[in-house]
Amino acid sequence: MKVSFLGVLEARRLISRYLIRTPLIHYPLLSGYLGCEAFVKHEHHHPTGAFKIRGGLNLVANLSESERAAGVITATRGNHGQSIALASRIFGVRCTIVVPQGNNPEKDEAVKAFGANLVVHGKDFDEARLKAEELRQETGMRYVHSGNEPHLIHGVGTYALEIVEDLPDVDVIFVPIGGGSGATGILTVVRRIAPNVKVIGVQAENAPAVYRSWKQGKMIQTDSADTIADGLATRVPFELPFSILQKQIDEIVTVSEDELRTAVYQFFRTTHQVAEPAAAATLAAAYKLRSRLKGLKTVLILSGCNIASNLLAEILQDRD
Repeated sequence: MKVSFLGVLEARRLISRYLIRTPLIHYPLLSGYLGCEAFVKHEHHHPTGAFKIRGGLNLVANLSESERAAGVITATRGNHGQSIALASRIFGVRCTIVVPQGNNPEKDEAVKAFGANLVVHGKDFDEARLKAEELRQETGMRYVHSGNEPHLIHGVGTYALEIVEDLPDVDVIFVPIGGGSGATGILTVVRRIAPNVKVIGVQAENAPAVYRSWKQGKMIQTDSADTIADGLATRVPFELPFSILQKQIDEIVTVSEDELRTAVYQFFRTTHQVAEPAAAATLAAAYKLRSRLKGLKTVLILSGCNIASNLLAEILQDRD
């Protein structure tokens, strides 16, 4: 199965039965901070607090009867796992989620609250992913890769349809990149119906696997992904999203840990919205490129709000 615009349209018909259309809101204070016409796509308004539920619902709904009977297994730092857990509960599918040691405990609790079996293994996401693949071999469960799944990409691409419908003259969209499903979903839509829109991906300086791969034109792994933005903390690019990003994305920029922290604070100050660091990466990048955004209608994807409460308190206190 290939990633296609038709697949996104089909996904929208399905997930619209279960999810709200998230708002796209213009914020004058944020616009003043960035020096452009800034809009926020509120993907954190979903029941999992993140955009990935769009893809999870579409994928689990499209499982075969034998796959549903076998159950599903996947690896996550949180938001992808919550999406598969909730979608599995909705469709009555057994679900196991593998997370690394030291993962955000609040995300782990949310995964369990949605009814999934939680397995803790490995020092980071990529070691957890390898464990999930190993357990798939042992159990026969259907392994759900967090990026190399067309149904996931089609599902998350539905938010791009909403953006273009609500703001037809959008100029620039900033999107965080961990595995790349969100950015790939946007590209699948805008390259078909709004080809002049510039799409800028954002990675953490401490987890730049996709950025380095894009710059060098080949998939490159990094030795570590030590960032507070757990949604961006991947050491290995994913083949399917990267094959699309490499050809279609306009630009990828990286942001520092301090820029991520500042952006979490500025999202809260200018919009009164809570953004997890991976989501705040879009604001950090837009501020970094603000001299190029003057006069442009700019959309920031607020992809999730699942920040650990102690980290949020620390960031806000540091900016007092």
